[in-house]
Amino acid sequence: MFVEIVKSKIHRVTVTEANLNYIGSITIDEDLMDAANLIANEKVFIVNNNNGERFDTYVIKGERGSGVICLNGAAARKVQPGDIIIIMAYAMMDFEEAKQFKPAIAFPDTKTNKLLK
Repeated sequence: MFVEIVKSKIHRVTVTEANLNYIGSITIDEDLMDAANLIANEKVFIVNNNNGERFDTYVIKGERGSGVICLNGAAARKVQPGDIIIIMAYAMMDFEEAKQFKPAIAFPDTKTNKLLK
């Protein structure tokens, strides 16, 4: 049996931009991607703490150290700069493997989007 579990999470990060005139996706600072074990083009699920929106998209690598969190394309209509969001990715794995798996979770400072030490 396989189960779907949380693989990666960026917990409570601040949206810095919303760019409607882009093809789609979420641009994430590469430091945050590394901390949460996310890769470019990976599917992610977004939860907006400010308005309750929930949607999925894919990751685009943002400039390392920039703190950028930019929702692009149609997803830009679901957020406003300054909103606090949670970004999650899931993985399918064997039930027994899933019992031992530990997700990569990043906790950024919501003012700067830099990783907390």
